[in-house]
Amino acid sequence: MVRDKNVAAKTAELLLQIKAIKLQPQEPFTWASGWKSPIYCDNRITLSYPEVRNYLKDQLSDLVKKMYGTPDVIAGVATGAIGIGMLVAHALDVPFIYVRPEPKKHGRKNQIEGQLKAGQNVVVIEDLISTGKSSLNAVKALKESGANVKGMLALFSYGFTFAVENFKEHDLELTTLSDYNHLIEKAVSAGLFNDEEKELLKSWRENPSQWNN
Repeated sequence: MVRDKNVAAKTAELLLQIKAIKLQPQEPFTWASGWKSPIYCDNRITLSYPEVRNYLKDQLSDLVKKMYGTPDVIAGVATGAIGIGMLVAHALDVPFIYVRPEPKKHGRKNQIEGQLKAGQNVVVIEDLISTGKSSLNAVKALKESGANVKGMLALFSYGFTFAVENFKEHDLELTTLSDYNHLIEKAVSAGLFNDEEKELLKSWRENPSQWNN
């Protein structure tokens, strides 16, 4: 999923630096799902740091061009990827749309906001991949509207095995700037955690639903 190790390391460093990602193996967070987790990720914070958001925008834009050429449309997955997706679309000088988790209950009842024509080539931008469910739901909505979804690019992935399998099952190519492995390597090399905490962090991803229970 990660194409460039140097970019992955730099992205992890930046996300840690601005605290878009927080690691607390000894004082875990509780996700909405009820899972205990040593990591909390909110990549929307990157939008508040011009140098960081520009770096991420440049890397994503370059990847889109290298992998897919210039698409007809960039689609962001609401709400986390609207900001970074729009920056990528602006850099590529192409239209931008975004996809809601479900259609609105009122008005035009849109799930896809913006103009999309059947047959257009679309690259989807995400901020974070966990289970992949919401990301694939957005892709489903795009395909049902006639889009030719070329692939998905994301800032960061936890790298869960079941998420990888979900993308394979749906035959969707996923590429991320960084992932959990590179994050842990960067955090340990920076002296943020000892060997015991490193193993604790690694064990979470193997069985996140049961970790620390």
